[in-house]
Amino acid sequence: MNYKDKKFWRRSKRLWIRLRSGARNLSNIFWAFTVSLGSLVFLVSGTSSFLDRNLISFVPSQQIPFFPQGIVMLFYGIGSFFISLYLWWTIFCNVGSGYDRFDRKEGLVRIFRRGFPGKNRHTVVEFYLKEIQSIRIRVKEGPYGHRVRYMDIRGRGVLLVICTDENLTPREVEEEAVELAFFLRVPIEIS
Repeated sequence: MNYKDKKFWRRSKRLWIRLRSGARNLSNIFWAFTVSLGSLVFLVSGTSSFLDRNLISFVPSQQIPFFPQGIVMLFYGIGSFFISLYLWWTIFCNVGSGYDRFDRKEGLVRIFRRGFPGKNRHTVVEFYLKEIQSIRIRVKEGPYGHRVRYMDIRGRGVLLVICTDENLTPREVEEEAVELAFFLRVPIEIS
């Protein structure tokens, strides 16, 4: 995902809107599918050892005694089944998706994110542009290094603006931070 792609942001002289992807991404779908498949294998293996029948052709049930291996497999199968349900529900609800809207004409910032269905499904944070003191980039070096962008807001502390799971290169994070700081007319701090 390239941050310059028009699908993900719009910008004019007075308005900057950045769409944020949520849980609907290839990585989450891969892990939900993998955990679902793993839970199915554990459940069938545990059930096959309980029934003493070969429900899976490549694993003879006589090789897996029900106590304790079959019970443990059923336990893992049930646990991973519920984890997979949570992952699929998160993907279905697209948790974390939303937008960041910076409007110079109104002088407002609006950050909107979706959550799980319910009374408080949507999270909205609003504040004035003049409350933004700076844009911060936190740099972590090393094999798992990353750059994360924050906004330093007067009276509220720092607010995470870009998530590390958006697969942006460090250069793209820095470019977007520079453009946003230029748009907002605030300094950039690197920590």
